[in-house]
Amino acid sequence: MVTVRFAPSPTGFLHLGSARTAIVNWLYARHTGGKFLLRIEDTDQVRSETKFLEEILEDLKWLGLDWDDEPIYQSQRFDTYKEKAEMLLKEGKAYKEGEAILYKVESGRSVEIDDIIHGKITVSTDEIKDQVLIKSDGSPAYNFCCVVDDAELGITHTIRGDDHISNTPKQILFYEALGVTPPKFAHMPLMMGADGAKLSKRHGAVSVEEYKKEGFIPEALANYLALLGWSPGKDKEVISLSEAVKIFDLKDMSDVQSRFDEQKLRWFNAEYIKEKDTKELVPLVKKQIEVAGLRAEDEVLNKLIGLYKVRMKTTKDFTEMTRCFFTDDYPVDEKGIRKFVDKEGNKDNLKIFADDIEKLDAFTHENIEEVCRKIMDERQLKAAQIIHPTRMAISGRTDGAGLFEMMEVLGKKKVIERMRRTAG
Repeated sequence: MVTVRFAPSPTGFLHLGSARTAIVNWLYARHTGGKFLLRIEDTDQVRSETKFLEEILEDLKWLGLDWDDEPIYQSQRFDTYKEKAEMLLKEGKAYKEGEAILYKVESGRSVEIDDIIHGKITVSTDEIKDQVLIKSDGSPAYNFCCVVDDAELGITHTIRGDDHISNTPKQILFYEALGVTPPKFAHMPLMMGADGAKLSKRHGAVSVEEYKKEGFIPEALANYLALLGWSPGKDKEVISLSEAVKIFDLKDMSDVQSRFDEQKLRWFNAEYIKEKDTKELVPLVKKQIEVAGLRAEDEVLNKLIGLYKVRMKTTKDFTEMTRCFFTDDYPVDEKGIRKFVDKEGNKDNLKIFADDIEKLDAFTHENIEEVCRKIMDERQLKAAQIIHPTRMAISGRTDGAGLFEMMEVLGKKKVIERMRRTAG
């Protein structure tokens, strides 16, 4: 049975590159009917924090990933690593240097890696110095405890970033020393920033947590990360993880670096928002509104989501676009005021429009539009001479959803009050 693992370190939030690694491992496990395991690399007990571990596990679930069996924790396995190191010591394959135990690397031989993505890689042991198994403080070295754990877990495929290629020949030597057949290796080219440099904070947000806060949909982020280095073919881009599971294969992974493009991710996010049912979006936009210090009833949100979801790229966008519906404290585009409100005759048009819609018994978008058209006909006005100044008056923006629908949701009293205040 195919068995893979994802091994996060709880020393920080889940990085986008790590999330991509987790997704690829999960896809391969589910595609093959195998197991996806978690191993927590928390040997650095100074930097490892419970809050980071909890956030990492929550982010994995948020992305749609599940795992088999309970996670194992390296911090709880120091005795196992020491026992294995002392076994190699007794067999003459390792030696002590003070309190540390080191593995003796045989010189003059080649170590071959038959990498699923990169093909054959050969490394001379002359380039590898003797390797620490147990440090002088009793803690295990990274490469050694990884091998001990993967052997015990029965890992059949090690899928990770190609920044680990330099670790692989050392780990193969440990597998051989322990008498264990190494897993198959697949090293994915790293995810780079749009400028081709390694993805880092100078490119903007780099953790899953940050994208959650910015209003990205989990399905969209998972979809985009899955496509960095893999393609479902037929120019298909929008694909759920459940669909991807059916066709995913490691052999189809690219051996060239992929670039993370936030604008492309925003496009994906907008596509998923458009397809989501309004009821699913309500709690997401409500959370963003509350973060902004605003309040809104679900009934109002339902109406506004219907008007704005084709315009949103993130759920955070919704708050920015609809602030005028929840508070009188919203930004006003001063250029828009000068261009549309201060234009000759437009303040008079606002006053007339406000007076006429005040007479409406039913403040519906159909009735509001009918009044607007009537004024245009009677005064021989272009639509822009009423619609643009009215939009500025009620929202402070030059763009938005359909004006008459906005007015209906905002309500008669608030609309007339703002129009008259703007008209002076």
